Amino acid sequence: MADGDRERWDARWRAATGRAEPSPFLVALDAMLPRAGAALDVAGGAGRNGVWLARRGLDVVCADVSPVGLVVARERAAAAGVALRTMAVDLETEPLPPGPFELIVAIDFLHRPLLTAVPDALAAGGLFVMAQPTRTNLTRNAHPSARFLLDDGELPRLVVGLEVVRYDEGWFGDRHEARLVARKAR
Repeated sequence: MADGDRERWDARWRAATGRAEPSPFLVALDAMLPRAGAALDVAGGAGRNGVWLARRGLDVVCADVSPVGLVVARERAAAAGVALRTMAVDLETEPLPPGPFELIVAIDFLHRPLLTAVPDALAAGGLFVMAQPTRTNLTRNAHPSARFLLDDGELPRLVVGLEVVRYDEGWFGDRHEARLVARKAR
């Protein structure tokens, strides 16, 4: 990731303009997600998903490029009375933190080469949850830019080595996105 991107994210978190509530998609999966074990929040920013996962009993690592975002994540976790480990890492140039994880969550982050590492980072039977806008999103929204968009129908093909348990693609509110849950074999 370019230093300019890191600086942009740091400025965003400094201004506290990021969302604090967890992804509605992730919350809707509550019944199928583990309640114990290790979880990784990929590009977790200020911890909106990581704190929610920690409240559910998971040992969460929130990995993000923004040190400022990670400070906010730790503050949010402390305010919620939960533990949250943070890791400053540029996931476009560095590997995923070492697992195994019972759950890996990637909401609003796309770096295709990173997806090949997900199966090895998951524990046997572990889940991978991802939601990302697709190119169709550009028909109504200028952001995110095409660099950060999936091709329509692309996501299931990117999770080689995992069984797709659920896949939805369409308009969810004002965004067109792909939503996936995949499991590693036991």
